[in-house]
Amino acid sequence: MSENLQHPIFSIIKELAEQTSTECYVIGGYVRDRIMGRPFKNDVDIVVVGSGIEFATLLGEKLHTNVAVYKSFGTAMLVYEGLNVEFVGARKESYRTDSRKPIVEDGTLEDDQNRRDFTVNAMAYSLNKEDYGRLLDPFNGKADLEARIMRTPLDPTITFSDDPLRMMRAIRFATQLNFKIDLSAITAIADNKERIKIISRERITDELNKIILSPKPSIGFKYLFDTGLLALIFPAMQNLYGVDVMEGRAHKDNFYHTLEVLDNVAELSEDLWLRWAAIMHDIAKPATKRFDKRVGWTFHGHEDKGARMVPKLFGELKLPLNEKMKFVQKLVLLHLRPIVLAQDIVTDSAVRRLLYEAGNDIEALMLLCHADVTTKNEYKKVKYRNNFELVKQKLKDVEERDQIRNWQPPISGEDIMEIFGLGPGRVVGTIKNAIREAILEGEIPNAKKEAYFFMLSKAEALNLTVKKELAFDCTAN
Repeated sequence: MSENLQHPIFSIIKELAEQTSTECYVIGGYVRDRIMGRPFKNDVDIVVVGSGIEFATLLGEKLHTNVAVYKSFGTAMLVYEGLNVEFVGARKESYRTDSRKPIVEDGTLEDDQNRRDFTVNAMAYSLNKEDYGRLLDPFNGKADLEARIMRTPLDPTITFSDDPLRMMRAIRFATQLNFKIDLSAITAIADNKERIKIISRERITDELNKIILSPKPSIGFKYLFDTGLLALIFPAMQNLYGVDVMEGRAHKDNFYHTLEVLDNVAELSEDLWLRWAAIMHDIAKPATKRFDKRVGWTFHGHEDKGARMVPKLFGELKLPLNEKMKFVQKLVLLHLRPIVLAQDIVTDSAVRRLLYEAGNDIEALMLLCHADVTTKNEYKKVKYRNNFELVKQKLKDVEERDQIRNWQPPISGEDIMEIFGLGPGRVVGTIKNAIREAILEGEIPNAKKEAYFFMLSKAEALNLTVKKELAFDCTAN
């Protein structure tokens, strides 16, 4: 297996291990990814039988490089030729029921492998001279890689009860690698799901984001749903599940529809926040669901209510309450607009208004709406998506002509106050909004001259008189 240890750091560690009579092993994700032939991250974990900090310090002196020491964790890290190498002493662990923080003691390599979360992460390559490159695989992790299955080295009930975050990690790895989770492990997750409550929301959401960023996120969400974890960590999404039937009429299952939209977006974009917009786009459907005897099930206003739900949900999930949240909120609010345009005659005024409200996020919005077409009716699917192409072309044409994206009306509120001698107030807003609406509706061009004379006509109706002429050439745009 020495062909998997080509980076020079490994032979350097081997030399120092021999000089100091120390046992060293590379373990975990690097070994897994090398065996799978996957690209590995620039992170390598080294287990030292003894003090990882002392060994790393000696290696740093040998390489003339800085070593970061984390005494509280018993680890040390250095960077060498683009590789982040972390050292830890081999250890064994025991847990209390009220914490995922273990009681740690020095141990052997076998003890360290026993404490690993999954068999595929418990494999190690020897970095010792006598058996350099030998794979140490006590739990048949290599066979599990070939079978594409996630198992725990020890009893999964103990593994997940000791550290409940491992339940999220099992689902995350299965989603990232497109593996199955062993049935006994699934059962243990379901049995221990309540233990997730001792894990911080930040750690849970970190794993959830990694699931969402996977090539096919629905794999993970189905595991979260089936094990009961989703109801505990994200009940608003759990509430999308189910189909109601009245008078023989049913609506679609909005949980599985959301997963389909999420997978569609994942095929087109790696943007985490666009994927969150896919998750949230129908989040208010349970709250807005009504049955109408004439038309069947309706969800009127779910886009508006959903947008208002986003800040609260982001807060509960400990997601950032910044521009990322506002981006998701905007897309949830507007996600029906292009679909409506695609179903009807596309007017310039409707396109101008969409460009104005979406701004620089128009491409992301169109991508989300394209992904939202999940009908099994091929005729409808082709029709909607062909119409989307017409909408996109119209957006391009109107943008080039009217320059509405991120647009502000050519006459500002300050201009209005100065011209008519007004202070801030409702009248200023009324005139400004009238100018904006006239331009968006195509009544006047997006130009200062036309906006100025339109403003004068509105001001006359409000019995306003000009106190100061606008300082611009009214004969030109």
